[in-house]
Amino acid sequence: MKMRRLTPVLLVDAIEPALAFWTDKLGFSKTTEVPHEGRLGFVILERDGIEVMYQTKDSVAADVPALAQSPQRGTFLFFEVDDLDAVATQLKDVTPVIPRRKTFYGADELVVREPCGNVVTFAQFEKQT
Repeated sequence: MKMRRLTPVLLVDAIEPALAFWTDKLGFSKTTEVPHEGRLGFVILERDGIEVMYQTKDSVAADVPALAQSPQRGTFLFFEVDDLDAVATQLKDVTPVIPRRKTFYGADELVVREPCGNVVTFAQFEKQT
């Protein structure tokens, strides 16, 4: 199993205040945005192959209610992998935060907590043909 990429997901109250910092000052581009209740709920910013994701606490609560109950605040880790079945086998003794799922953005995901309580998502995307 190969880890393809690690992207931090910054959990915030509102995304909009951070956008100019990344786009205007640092030259990142907004490659993906997902609205939630009339404002941004999720965004991916990219520059030179580096990604930073932001997601609002309200959006997380709507998407994965189990995470809303968590005292965890701050950074989640998002790993893109080439073989999610292999990851699932390696983590068979770890209870997932939610059942393994297919997302609207085309990923097969497994979301767990590492032993210190941090949320780690492993995602495999369908191969492009």
